[in-house]
Amino acid sequence: MPVVQPIKIAILAMGGEGGGVLADWIVSLGEESGYVAQTTSVPGVAQRTGATIYYVELFPAQGGQQQPVLALMPMPGDVDVVLASELMEAGRAVQRGLVTPDRTTLITSTHRVYAIGEKTAMGDGRVDNDTLLRHASSAAKQFIRFDMSRAAEQAGSVISAVLFGALYGTGVLPFSESQFTDTIIRGGVGVKPSLAAFALGAQNARLEEAAPVVAQPAQPAPASARVAALLARIPQELPASAHGIAIEGVRRMLDYQDVAYGALYLDRLNGLAQLPGCDNEVLLREAARHLALWMSWEDTIRVADLKIRASRFERVREEVHLQDRQLLSINEYMHPRLDEVCETLPAALGRWLQKPGMVHRLLRSATRKGRVITTSSLGGYLLLWSLSRWRRWRRLTLRYQLETTRITQWLHYIARAAAFNPALALEIVQCQRLVKGYGDTHARGLRNYQILIDIVKRHERHLAPASLRELRDAALADEHGNKLRECQQRLALN
Repeated sequence: MPVVQPIKIAILAMGGEGGGVLADWIVSLGEESGYVAQTTSVPGVAQRTGATIYYVELFPAQGGQQQPVLALMPMPGDVDVVLASELMEAGRAVQRGLVTPDRTTLITSTHRVYAIGEKTAMGDGRVDNDTLLRHASSAAKQFIRFDMSRAAEQAGSVISAVLFGALYGTGVLPFSESQFTDTIIRGGVGVKPSLAAFALGAQNARLEEAAPVVAQPAQPAPASARVAALLARIPQELPASAHGIAIEGVRRMLDYQDVAYGALYLDRLNGLAQLPGCDNEVLLREAARHLALWMSWEDTIRVADLKIRASRFERVREEVHLQDRQLLSINEYMHPRLDEVCETLPAALGRWLQKPGMVHRLLRSATRKGRVITTSSLGGYLLLWSLSRWRRWRRLTLRYQLETTRITQWLHYIARAAAFNPALALEIVQCQRLVKGYGDTHARGLRNYQILIDIVKRHERHLAPASLRELRDAALADEHGNKLRECQQRLALN
């Protein structure tokens, strides 16, 4: 007699996404259809606010036989269906061996909720989505994926209902659509939006994969003649491979400052392109990207501007699902340090305040603690609005002078290295990744960046590109600089 095996389903979901409800629905679906069903859960607190693995087994009831013994947790290589509420959780399932190409149907949402490690990394700590999708696709027998978070939002429900619909749409379970929908109705909570989300999930799961459409970048159509003239310089001065990045760089400069600042960006980029060895396409494209990032540094003016933008208020309203009769209060914790206050002032005044003295001590005492600013109130909004308007005079500030000196020095070392070693020049370009953020984050990154530039200055002719890359990765891996010091000692580059 053939051995009857249970249907084994693993659900990976985070808090608030209805993973427990989804597990209960599957159990109810099985029991109402004559199956013996069991669900267990293994809570996890190591990821974003805690991700839980729910495990369900469905065994077809057979008359006269004893109750089957069902497992309490999923085992690698022994799972029929994996449901993941987020792309990284699908990746974790693959890593654990729960997904196998000869057996497992993997159903996942393609949206991301970044892990703490990704958010706190000094560099770009995000895991590449394409890499996750590629590994998941090769690991699964059947791979169903789409943005379930958006579908849930459209239906006014939660992602568990979309996953339930996608589970039906794959056809891997021996139950009809009416059996699925009756399960939701029996639950009696949020029935209408859950059914709408279920329908979206089932529909998306049935869609055949179409050939990917390569999106053509939108051609800018500026209304201003000055902006049009600025963009017209790009095809005249730069190679085609750098056009897209340069256009975005100009757009960023306009948002950050003004047209003249965009012209300065192109002047610096064009000046670099004219130098020996800098005609390398990869080098110039990366220089265009990192120059735009550096020239839009996050000073107190920029932070204030971003905090009070209408788009930000709208995004917060959407994230908290603000209703028509509800009031929204946004409290911003801000802690500008003494140096940041001085750097926001005109250069001469800022330098004077940085010198030791009574005024310096009073200002340091006043900035020792942070403060909470309610940007949703008139007073808090006007305070940050006034600071953001100071950008008209940003060129007079001490911070502008300091960053201009640093950018000029950076471009100088790029040009010098490109003349004899373009690969080293590319690594110097990417050292800009260390200089980011504001407050303590910016101070630590700038300190590590200066260490690397000093090494370039001392060992320029004998420094291998791989060594500088290793030093930069060490600096990005540890905010305290311990790994960078260890790497310096190992490479004998102190």
